[in-house]
Amino acid sequence: MADPWLALEFGADPAERIAQVGAAHEAFLTGGAPQRVREVVRRSWERSAGLDPDATAPVELTDDALASYRAAHPLARVLPLFRDLLGGIAQDGAHLMAVCDAGGRLLWVEGHPGVLRHAERMNFVPGARWDETHVGTNAPGTALAVDHSVQIFATEHFVRPVQRWTCAAAPIHDPATGLLLGAVDITGGDHLATPQSLALVRATARAAEAFLAGATPAEPDVVHVAALGRDEAELRTGGRRVRLGRRHSELLVLLLDHPEGRTGEQLGLDLYGDDRLHPVTLRAELSRLRRALGADLLDSRPYRLRGTVRADFRTVTERLERGDPAGALEAYGGPLLPASDAPGVARLRRLVDGQLRAAVLASADADLLAAWTATPAGADDLTAWQALARALPPGAPRRPLAVARARQLVEEYDLPRATSLQRRGN
Repeated sequence: MADPWLALEFGADPAERIAQVGAAHEAFLTGGAPQRVREVVRRSWERSAGLDPDATAPVELTDDALASYRAAHPLARVLPLFRDLLGGIAQDGAHLMAVCDAGGRLLWVEGHPGVLRHAERMNFVPGARWDETHVGTNAPGTALAVDHSVQIFATEHFVRPVQRWTCAAAPIHDPATGLLLGAVDITGGDHLATPQSLALVRATARAAEAFLAGATPAEPDVVHVAALGRDEAELRTGGRRVRLGRRHSELLVLLLDHPEGRTGEQLGLDLYGDDRLHPVTLRAELSRLRRALGADLLDSRPYRLRGTVRADFRTVTERLERGDPAGALEAYGGPLLPASDAPGVARLRRLVDGQLRAAVLASADADLLAAWTATPAGADDLTAWQALARALPPGAPRRPLAVARARQLVEEYDLPRATSLQRRGN
């Protein structure tokens, strides 16, 4: 299939595909490996493992709290554009238009009253939380998780109450910082599984970003760097985007971590380690990095970045310093340059992950713990799974699954069975 983000290849029988994926879903729930399922869906199911397959999205904001929150949200300025581009489709009686924030909270859900009533039965309503942590695979939640537009078809949804629907969603970014603001989604029946629906939400998201770029005065002399959850960093400055190679990404992160500047020897040790220090190679890499960034951004003697440079991993640590673990977790896009084995980057990656993990554990907040265990760094974190099981009240749908995952990790790590949870008979 040319586009892996599309649910159906040309000529596919929707009914046959529903049955095929439905059988794979049931097999996955009983411990089997999903067969003939799209890669994006398989990975999302794996992230969703442990959720109750009959779960319902929790409603976190209602009434005045919801009204205040969405009125202050940056996407409120774009709502007329969403209605202009998608309103006609939503009102034709077959689809819904939805907009969510970066945490998957639905801000607006609009469409034909009859379709809205059906959607209410699964809590697809403003104020409900539709990220993967709470309802598993779904278009807006998965689009946020992978930071890409995606179409989710019928039985590809993780929770059964949503499997009668098909949806397409695209993430929306702040044009100045590159951070996720949320996603725009269209939801309807099986007939929505077409290239046109995915193209439509992609175009709408791009239009929203263009609108926000025009509505927001450009921030002078500010460089934004995204390096979390990606092997190659992306730099945004002066209206241009620069994707760096792996070695240049490592150098940029090391310079960001030391705004006071670094000597060539210090950079070489952080980049190569004690036994592989190559001054000539390093100077050549820095010269190429200067050409990629622009001569006005990289200084030498010592090597340091000029002007104001903001990075997503620094946003995480700054929010932690302010005592805001929820905000830090929202800004956390995954491990810092996860494929890098540069000693300095590896140390910084452990530091960021360790500080975030400690703050989440200290909070003892079930939602934060669930979000942390849904990240690559937290997926196998036994202590976090045990803390999540303790934080969830008896009878909570997710609690047996958290306990089961904790026990599974105890067995995998070959630890003594007498954990605190098991001593209490949980």
